[in-house]
Amino acid sequence: MVEKLTVLVVEDEIALAGVVAGYLEREGFQVVQAHDGPTAVELAESLRPDLIVLDVMLPGFDGVEVCRRVRHFTDAYVIMLTARDEQVDKIVGLSVGADDYVVKPFSPRELIARVQAMLRRPRSTPASHAVTALGDLVLDEESRSVTVGGAPVELTRTEFDLLATMAARPRLAFSRRQLIDEVWGSDWYGDEHLVDVHIGHLRRKLGDSVADPRYVRTVRGVGYGLGSG
Repeated sequence: MVEKLTVLVVEDEIALAGVVAGYLEREGFQVVQAHDGPTAVELAESLRPDLIVLDVMLPGFDGVEVCRRVRHFTDAYVIMLTARDEQVDKIVGLSVGADDYVVKPFSPRELIARVQAMLRRPRSTPASHAVTALGDLVLDEESRSVTVGGAPVELTRTEFDLLATMAARPRLAFSRRQLIDEVWGSDWYGDEHLVDVHIGHLRRKLGDSVADPRYVRTVRGVGYGLGSG
Protein backbone atom coordinates (compact mmCIF):
# COMPACT_ATOMS: atom_id res chain seq x y z
CA MET A 1 0.00 0.00 0.00
CA VAL A 2 1.40 3.38 -1.01
CA GLU A 3 1.74 5.78 1.90
CA LYS A 4 -0.33 8.92 1.46
CA LEU A 5 1.47 12.25 1.25
CA THR A 6 0.49 14.69 3.98
CA VAL A 7 -0.60 18.27 3.33
CA LEU A 8 -1.08 20.79 6.13
CA VAL A 9 -3.71 23.40 5.19
CA VAL A 10 -3.35 26.60 7.23
CA GLU A 11 -6.30 28.93 6.66
CA ASP A 12 -8.36 30.91 9.18
CA GLU A 13 -11.45 30.91 6.95
CA ILE A 14 -12.77 27.55 8.13
CA ALA A 15 -15.15 27.10 5.21
CA LEU A 16 -12.38 27.73 2.66
CA ALA A 17 -10.00 25.42 4.55
CA GLY A 18 -12.66 22.71 4.39
CA VAL A 19 -13.14 23.14 0.65
CA VAL A 20 -9.40 22.95 -0.02
CA ALA A 21 -9.03 19.95 2.29
CA GLY A 22 -11.92 18.19 0.55
CA TYR A 23 -10.35 18.62 -2.88
CA LEU A 24 -6.98 17.38 -1.61
CA GLU A 25 -8.50 14.35 0.11
CA ARG A 26 -10.31 13.39 -3.10
CA GLU A 27 -6.93 13.44 -4.83
CA GLY A 28 -5.58 10.94 -2.29
CA PHE A 29 -3.72 13.21 0.13
CA GLN A 30 -3.86 12.98 3.89
CA VAL A 31 -4.91 16.46 5.06
CA VAL A 32 -4.60 18.19 8.41
CA GLN A 33 -5.98 21.66 9.07
CA ALA A 34 -4.83 24.56 11.24
CA HIS A 35 -6.59 27.90 11.62
CA ASP A 36 -3.99 30.07 13.36
CA GLY A 37 -0.26 30.65 13.35
CA PRO A 38 0.81 28.92 16.61
CA THR A 39 -1.20 25.77 15.84
CA ALA A 40 0.27 25.65 12.34
CA VAL A 41 3.83 25.64 13.67
CA GLU A 42 3.02 22.98 16.28
CA LEU A 43 1.41 20.68 13.70
CA ALA A 44 4.20 21.24 11.18
CA GLU A 45 6.77 20.20 13.78
CA SER A 46 4.87 17.15 15.06
CA LEU A 47 3.51 15.85 11.74
CA ARG A 48 6.32 16.85 9.35
CA PRO A 49 3.98 17.22 6.35
CA ASP A 50 5.21 16.90 2.79
CA LEU A 51 3.67 20.25 1.82
CA ILE A 52 2.08 23.21 3.59
CA VAL A 53 -0.65 25.39 2.05
CA LEU A 54 -0.23 28.57 4.07
CA ASP A 55 -2.45 31.66 4.17
CA VAL A 56 -0.66 34.96 4.77
CA MET A 57 -3.31 36.51 7.03
CA LEU A 58 -3.71 34.43 10.21
CA PRO A 59 -4.57 35.06 13.88
CA GLY A 60 -1.82 34.56 16.47
CA PHE A 61 0.92 35.45 14.01
CA ASP A 62 0.82 35.63 10.24
CA GLY A 63 1.81 33.16 7.57
CA VAL A 64 5.14 34.86 6.93
CA GLU A 65 6.14 34.24 10.55
CA VAL A 66 4.83 30.66 10.33
CA CYS A 67 7.02 30.05 7.29
CA ARG A 68 10.03 31.63 8.99
CA ARG A 69 9.60 29.36 12.03
CA VAL A 70 8.94 26.09 10.22
CA ARG A 71 12.02 26.58 8.08
CA HIS A 72 14.08 25.92 11.23
CA PHE A 73 13.02 22.27 11.25
CA THR A 74 11.53 21.27 7.88
CA ASP A 75 12.16 21.70 4.16
CA ALA A 76 8.56 20.81 3.28
CA TYR A 77 7.27 22.62 0.23
CA VAL A 78 5.28 25.75 1.11
CA ILE A 79 2.64 27.36 -1.10
CA MET A 80 1.55 30.75 0.23
CA LEU A 81 -1.99 32.09 -0.20
CA THR A 82 -2.26 35.87 -0.46
CA ALA A 83 -5.41 37.93 -0.78
CA ARG A 84 -3.64 40.79 -2.56
CA ASP A 85 -1.93 40.58 -5.91
CA GLU A 86 0.93 42.81 -4.81
CA GLN A 87 4.58 42.12 -5.49
CA VAL A 88 5.57 42.94 -1.91
CA ASP A 89 3.42 40.09 -0.55
CA LYS A 90 5.07 37.61 -2.89
CA ILE A 91 8.58 38.81 -2.19
CA VAL A 92 8.12 38.73 1.60
CA GLY A 93 6.63 35.26 1.52
CA LEU A 94 9.30 33.83 -0.74
CA SER A 95 12.08 35.53 1.21
CA VAL A 96 11.34 33.42 4.29
CA GLY A 97 11.39 30.14 2.39
CA ALA A 98 8.07 29.70 0.56
CA ASP A 99 8.34 27.90 -2.79
CA ASP A 100 5.29 29.25 -4.61
CA TYR A 101 2.24 31.44 -4.10
CA VAL A 102 -1.40 31.56 -5.21
CA VAL A 103 -3.43 34.79 -5.20
CA LYS A 104 -6.95 34.85 -3.76
CA PRO A 105 -9.58 34.40 -5.01
CA PHE A 106 -8.40 31.17 -6.62
CA SER A 107 -9.93 28.05 -8.07
CA PRO A 108 -9.41 25.04 -5.78
CA ARG A 109 -8.51 23.06 -8.88
CA GLU A 110 -5.75 25.55 -9.66
CA LEU A 111 -4.35 25.11 -6.15
CA ILE A 112 -4.55 21.31 -6.39
CA ALA A 113 -2.68 21.46 -9.70
CA ARG A 114 0.07 23.51 -8.03
CA VAL A 115 0.24 21.04 -5.13
CA GLN A 116 0.47 18.05 -7.46
CA ALA A 117 3.14 19.70 -9.60
CA MET A 118 5.17 20.60 -6.52
CA LEU A 119 5.00 17.10 -5.04
CA ARG A 120 6.09 15.52 -8.31
CA ARG A 121 9.44 17.20 -7.89
CA PRO A 122 12.04 14.65 -6.78
CA ARG A 123 12.68 14.64 -3.03
CA SER A 124 16.09 13.02 -3.39
CA THR A 125 19.05 13.30 -5.73
CA PRO A 126 20.33 10.61 -8.10
CA ALA A 127 22.58 7.89 -6.74
CA SER A 128 25.61 9.34 -8.47
CA HIS A 129 27.73 11.56 -6.25
CA ALA A 130 27.92 14.77 -8.24
CA VAL A 131 30.02 17.60 -6.86
CA THR A 132 30.29 20.86 -8.77
CA ALA A 133 32.89 23.51 -7.99
CA LEU A 134 32.84 27.04 -9.36
CA GLY A 135 35.61 29.02 -7.77
CA ASP A 136 35.01 28.77 -4.03
CA LEU A 137 31.38 27.68 -4.54
CA VAL A 138 30.94 23.92 -4.05
CA LEU A 139 27.62 22.13 -4.62
CA ASP A 140 27.23 18.52 -3.45
CA GLU A 141 24.10 16.91 -4.91
CA GLU A 142 24.24 13.78 -2.75
CA SER A 143 24.18 15.68 0.54
CA ARG A 144 22.25 18.61 -0.99
CA SER A 145 24.76 20.97 0.55
CA VAL A 146 26.41 24.16 -0.67
CA THR A 147 29.50 25.90 0.65
CA VAL A 148 31.16 29.18 -0.29
CA GLY A 149 34.77 29.49 0.79
CA GLY A 150 34.26 26.42 2.98
CA ALA A 151 31.36 28.02 4.89
CA PRO A 152 27.96 26.30 4.61
CA VAL A 153 25.14 28.17 2.88
CA GLU A 154 21.58 27.37 3.96
CA LEU A 155 19.32 27.19 0.91
CA THR A 156 15.67 26.26 0.59
CA ARG A 157 14.86 23.21 -1.51
CA THR A 158 13.79 25.42 -4.42
CA GLU A 159 16.94 27.55 -4.24
CA PHE A 160 19.11 24.42 -4.19
CA ASP A 161 17.24 22.91 -7.14
CA LEU A 162 17.68 26.09 -9.18
CA LEU A 163 21.40 26.17 -8.43
CA ALA A 164 21.82 22.45 -9.17
CA THR A 165 19.95 22.80 -12.47
CA MET A 166 22.26 25.57 -13.63
CA ALA A 167 25.33 23.77 -12.26
CA ALA A 168 24.56 20.68 -14.34
CA ARG A 169 25.09 22.79 -17.51
CA PRO A 170 27.16 25.72 -16.31
CA ARG A 171 27.72 27.35 -19.71
CA LEU A 172 24.08 27.24 -20.75
CA ALA A 173 21.85 30.32 -20.53
CA PHE A 174 18.48 29.18 -19.15
CA SER A 175 15.26 31.02 -19.87
CA ARG A 176 12.76 31.43 -17.04
CA ARG A 177 10.54 28.84 -18.72
CA GLN A 178 13.40 26.32 -18.93
CA LEU A 179 14.16 26.75 -15.24
CA ILE A 180 10.48 26.37 -14.36
CA ASP A 181 10.25 23.19 -16.44
CA GLU A 182 13.33 21.76 -14.72
CA VAL A 183 12.52 22.80 -11.14
CA TRP A 184 8.74 23.22 -10.85
CA GLY A 185 7.76 20.87 -13.69
CA SER A 186 6.53 21.38 -17.24
CA ASP A 187 2.89 21.42 -16.10
CA TRP A 188 3.42 24.38 -13.73
CA TYR A 189 1.67 27.59 -14.72
CA GLY A 190 1.70 31.05 -13.21
CA ASP A 191 3.88 34.14 -13.18
CA GLU A 192 7.29 33.17 -14.57
CA HIS A 193 8.88 36.08 -12.69
CA LEU A 194 8.68 33.79 -9.65
CA VAL A 195 12.09 32.63 -10.90
CA ASP A 196 13.52 36.16 -10.55
CA VAL A 197 12.53 36.35 -6.89
CA HIS A 198 14.14 33.00 -6.06
CA ILE A 199 17.27 33.90 -8.03
CA GLY A 200 17.50 37.14 -6.05
CA HIS A 201 17.37 35.28 -2.73
CA LEU A 202 19.88 32.73 -4.01
CA ARG A 203 22.32 35.48 -4.98
CA ARG A 204 21.95 37.17 -1.60
CA LYS A 205 22.71 33.95 0.26
CA LEU A 206 25.74 33.24 -1.95
CA GLY A 207 27.03 36.77 -1.41
CA ASP A 208 26.82 37.37 -5.14
CA SER A 209 26.50 40.67 -6.97
CA VAL A 210 24.23 41.47 -9.90
CA ALA A 211 26.69 44.07 -11.21
CA ASP A 212 29.76 41.83 -10.92
CA PRO A 213 28.55 38.22 -10.50
CA ARG A 214 30.90 35.47 -9.41
CA TYR A 215 28.31 32.71 -9.65
CA VAL A 216 24.84 33.47 -11.04
CA ARG A 217 24.90 35.66 -14.12
CA THR A 218 22.04 37.40 -15.88
CA VAL A 219 21.97 36.78 -19.61
CA ARG A 220 20.24 39.79 -21.12
CA GLY A 221 17.20 38.87 -23.17
CA VAL A 222 17.43 35.21 -22.15
CA GLY A 223 17.51 34.49 -18.42
CA TYR A 224 20.18 33.13 -16.10
CA GLY A 225 23.26 30.95 -16.09
CA LEU A 226 26.08 29.82 -13.85
CA GLY A 227 29.65 30.92 -14.27
CA SER A 228 31.16 33.50 -16.53
CA GLY A 229 29.53 32.22 -19.71
